[in-house]
Amino acid sequence: MDSFSLPPDSLFLGFDCSTQSLKATVLDSGLNVVKSEQIRFDSDLPHYNTKDGVFRYPSNNGRIVSPTLMWLEALDLVLERLSKLSLDFGRIAAVSGSGQQHGSVYWKKGSSTILSSLDPKRALVDQFGNAFSVKESPIWMDSSTTVQCREIEDAVGGALELSRITGSRAHERYAGPQIRKIFQTLPEVYHDTERISVISTFMASLFIGSYACIDQTDGAGMNLMDIKQRVWSRIALEATAPGLEEKLGKLAPAHAIAGHIAPYYVKRLTLYQSPCRYNFNENCLVVQWSGDNPNSLAGLTLSIPGDLAISLGTSDTVFGIASDPQPQLEGHVFPNPVDTGGYMVMLVYKNGSLTREDVRNRYAEKSWEVFNNFLEQTPPLNGGKIGFYYKEHEILPPLPVGCHRYVIQNFSSNTVEALDEKEVEEFDPPSEVRALIEGQFLSMRAHTERLGMPSPPKRIIATGGASANKSILSLMSSIFGCDVYTVQKPDSASLGAALRAAHGWACSTKGSFVPIPCLYQDKLENSSLTCKLAVPAGTSQLASKYALLMKKRIEIENNLVKKFGRC
Repeated sequence: MDSFSLPPDSLFLGFDCSTQSLKATVLDSGLNVVKSEQIRFDSDLPHYNTKDGVFRYPSNNGRIVSPTLMWLEALDLVLERLSKLSLDFGRIAAVSGSGQQHGSVYWKKGSSTILSSLDPKRALVDQFGNAFSVKESPIWMDSSTTVQCREIEDAVGGALELSRITGSRAHERYAGPQIRKIFQTLPEVYHDTERISVISTFMASLFIGSYACIDQTDGAGMNLMDIKQRVWSRIALEATAPGLEEKLGKLAPAHAIAGHIAPYYVKRLTLYQSPCRYNFNENCLVVQWSGDNPNSLAGLTLSIPGDLAISLGTSDTVFGIASDPQPQLEGHVFPNPVDTGGYMVMLVYKNGSLTREDVRNRYAEKSWEVFNNFLEQTPPLNGGKIGFYYKEHEILPPLPVGCHRYVIQNFSSNTVEALDEKEVEEFDPPSEVRALIEGQFLSMRAHTERLGMPSPPKRIIATGGASANKSILSLMSSIFGCDVYTVQKPDSASLGAALRAAHGWACSTKGSFVPIPCLYQDKLENSSLTCKLAVPAGTSQLASKYALLMKKRIEIENNLVKKFGRC
């Protein structure tokens, strides 16, 4: 694979419009971070009165939204701060970004005129006050559309059929159910909406001065797109709302060019031209924006089938690249944002670090040192002891708060069928700790394999706060049977957006698709994309034994879901 050289004086700008902040990362041609800035919505824009970047309406069936105008004001503010850092906007060859997935923005009829005639003498927020038919955007935390989810699933032939078509069963946070809810409860608002954007597309539209296409990867997070054909699904559209395709616009590959940067941001060429705000070059390209998880995949340099990332945060997220995904009732399948034909699979667990901390506090004297000692002194496979620990209502599997413990009998047997389980009330403290961590990783392995990820993975890149814990990473490598790496740069979404800006620029310049590793294959040792080997792979024999325990765990999990959860 030939490398692709970026112009030595060029810069590439990436954004991440997340739930709580807007981050910006600037890469040079060597793919090193040269500038970064962040706007925290609660503290930097306190007049919106958000908490953690959102408004919560618990009395309204779990409605959670964000003020759309806040993102506009944050964009101007982050660019102003970058200017104060002496960023030379004229050197930026391309811009791209990420947006929190699944959120949606509703443009009122006539808003395209506002977009195409932005006044550089006025702030963005002052020009869009009357541009949105829905002023508070539903976001990924919203859970108010359960009724609409079931209606959409029923209309297409069931939850599994919707997953096969769109990559996921219907989820309350997805844009499709949110759109259906607005159509049903606010029909006049739906009628007055001329364009519906996801958050990534909304931000891209601001940069090109017209409605941007929804990229195929983020479009798959809406319950509306056919993931195989990469077009809007007729049956899913009809199950959601009438006349929806016209309001959504077209789809585009993630590496495509959305357009040139709008005059609002461009440098003044003569004294007689209108004033400017940021001095971007008029030839600066805007590459399609995408979701935050797809951009993180890019920023972590996952590029071939078998690459897997595990983010160990407040919630745990698992995503990787599969060539032949198998959509299920759990998990999600998206087109690969850095390839033309591959796929990205993803799992989301609500019980992550907070549950690990809860078990530490109850069984390991509130000490990570004691917790790690317990992990290291207990034997692999935990003597057949497995546990399901949920401090929060879990979404994978859909089970309520609680704890279930089992001891697997006759574990030395080579066949899963011979393994009988016995439910128990509790283990000793070291067994509780190992049962928790083994259980979390066994679940991740089982469900990624069901979605079509190869076993073992090519490699795992671990991120998030718990990725600093070598004892936890050692267990991860043993269960999956592959090397585990960690990263030096924590802001993988904005970093990935900047890398995708460079990738889109390269594809446009060459006139054909450029494999993204061509940009960094000779730079990984000396750039901000560097990954460091943290723990080498465990033995294949141990990984095979964990496979037996994993299959038994899934059997028990399925029984628990039948008893307590949602089918």
